[in-house]
Amino acid sequence: MQQYNIHAAKTHLSVLVDKAAAGDSFIIAKAGKSMVKVIPISSQKTDQRIGFLKGQIKIPDDFDKMGQAQIINEFEG
Repeated sequence: MQQYNIHAAKTHLSVLVDKAAAGDSFIIAKAGKSMVKVIPISSQKTDQRIGFLKGQIKIPDDFDKMGQAQIINEFEG
């Protein structure tokens, strides 16, 4: 994996961002010590599963009015 010092990273930021977006991860170092790893967002793993409950739950038609009488009673007495 390619490593760049902070000065080079600042100087060539737009080129390095394009490289990372294309899938070429790299490391930014300070005084020869690795500080951060830059990776494209699309390569990050996620545990979130969108739509995994689709069709398994039903929201009542009056969901936005559930408990309305009790709420009104609490505020208006």
